[in-house]
Amino acid sequence: MAKKTYIDSDKYTRSDYAHRDISQYMDKRKQKKHKKNYDIKYICVNGKYRKLKVPHDTEIEVPVDAPSLALLKEKIKQEKTDKKLRIKIQKASEKAEFEIRKAKLKEKRSQHKYRIGDRKEGRRIKTVTGMLRAMPYIMPQRCDALNTYADSFDITDTEKFCREKIKAGMKNFSILHILLASYVRVVSQRPGINRFVSGREIYSRHSIDVTMTVKKTMSIESPDTCIKVFFEPTDTIDDIYEKFNKVVEKSIGDNGDTGFDSLTGVLQKAPRFALRFFVWLLNILDYHGKLPLSLLDLSPFHGSMIITSMGSLGIKPIYHHIYNFGNLPVFLSYGMKRTVTVLDANGNPDRRKYLDFKAVTDERICDGYYYASAFKLMKRLVEHPEALDYPPEQVFEDIP
Repeated sequence: MAKKTYIDSDKYTRSDYAHRDISQYMDKRKQKKHKKNYDIKYICVNGKYRKLKVPHDTEIEVPVDAPSLALLKEKIKQEKTDKKLRIKIQKASEKAEFEIRKAKLKEKRSQHKYRIGDRKEGRRIKTVTGMLRAMPYIMPQRCDALNTYADSFDITDTEKFCREKIKAGMKNFSILHILLASYVRVVSQRPGINRFVSGREIYSRHSIDVTMTVKKTMSIESPDTCIKVFFEPTDTIDDIYEKFNKVVEKSIGDNGDTGFDSLTGVLQKAPRFALRFFVWLLNILDYHGKLPLSLLDLSPFHGSMIITSMGSLGIKPIYHHIYNFGNLPVFLSYGMKRTVTVLDANGNPDRRKYLDFKAVTDERICDGYYYASAFKLMKRLVEHPEALDYPPEQVFEDIP
């Protein structure tokens, strides 16, 4: 016979033996409520109150008569129509850009004979030395092959160049654009640093894909988003400025969505077992080169290099690891500008501005001599950026 248990209602309350915490339930209700993209406003019209749904970003003046209310409803309807039209135009533009990128990659692939093992984003290199060929098998993980490099750039003359560009109408032109343009120019002259390792094979990338993490606003609460910009070896610094700023302005706008945000939003809602399976499947597809191009274009873990600005956060540069997932071979970081007093050739004190710079590289794609040559060229370009105003005289192709 089951033993009966009596509860003294004066001693225990309902919340003491309830299995669900009511506060959590209320928090969920509040979150659902905040998902609404409109406000409820009660407006007095001819002595009567009417309820009206008004979008968050709509600025209105409270009407006092029926004709004004009709005009307000028409305005809200028009704004919704305009928003839908803007979204359609944006999606059509993104689709057109994707088709152009596919055409460029197809043209690039057609320049080389297709071989078994080639991938969508690059061709397999078969003429590397035996030592370099064995590296991905000796060090299968990217974290096994990390090399770190640090340097300082004299940017005294570079800042003058930046001021001239700003005077010429290039708003928000900064040292970041010069670093990007310098790296793109280095890839055009030293294409070996644009290689990557996937599936334990070494590939030469067809395009120059740069990834960066940006904040919509400079605050702790502001969410991060990842952007990816596609460059060509023949791009000048003006081309770099236009392409990069176009993507940044789109990502930090009110309705900005880089595609990466939508993807992470879907993954955020997935249960743990589904997320683990999805990442496992991505790793398998990536190993065999079967990831779709649309997903490769969204992924911040696939590209030529990733760059971060620690100077915008007010700190020195860091050595940031590169990821085992994906195929990023280089991670660049730069910090705050600093002023140093040095002695010139005549022994007189001279105040110069410097920028500290650090890099983490995958040593499996090329040897140390090649990396040193590439970083010395990049330093020369950063300190003398005038050459970036013109396209390179010659673009070198990587080895077959």
